[in-house]
Amino acid sequence: MFGVLVVLNPENKIGYLAAFSGKLAGGNHHYGFVPPVFDGLNENSFLNKGMSELSQMNLEIREVQRQQRDGFQDRIKELKSLRKTHSVSLQNKLFKSYTFLNGFGIKKDLNQLFKNADYKNPPAGAGECAGPKLLQYAFQNRMKPLALAEFWWGQSPKSDFWKHKHFYPCCKEKCGPILAHMLEGL
Repeated sequence: MFGVLVVLNPENKIGYLAAFSGKLAGGNHHYGFVPPVFDGLNENSFLNKGMSELSQMNLEIREVQRQQRDGFQDRIKELKSLRKTHSVSLQNKLFKSYTFLNGFGIKKDLNQLFKNADYKNPPAGAGECAGPKLLQYAFQNRMKPLALAEFWWGQSPKSDFWKHKHFYPCCKEKCGPILAHMLEGL
């Protein structure tokens, strides 16, 4: 999904911003598009280090299962518990890293925004959609949002739902709680 936000800049001139949902060509940063709210592709980020640690834990679990020495079931149980704790901690840190401004300048993270939603946790990809990226960049740069549009460009990924060159409203599952906060004060 691509998005365009018409804005009034601090010099009272009308302009526009562009964004894409998720990644484009395997990356988060492309000329002419606003940056992500949180860059999970940064090589030195806590996220990549944490994911590497999870991969190591998975390898250790497989190795213990392969060896099947005395007490291996207890060791596997212990390792899986450690992996779960690490995974939950990493996920919470990730959700706290996605902070969104609103029209009043108030910041909230994904944990706060999805607290009263019908989900146990924010859905995968929350905060990666074009609309929130555009509004975040506008607020960070003292621009006033005037109009927002999102459209599909290209071949539909999994179904025929998304149509090339068609406009769509922002999604309710990932963007609803985020946009409810971000649009306050406009």
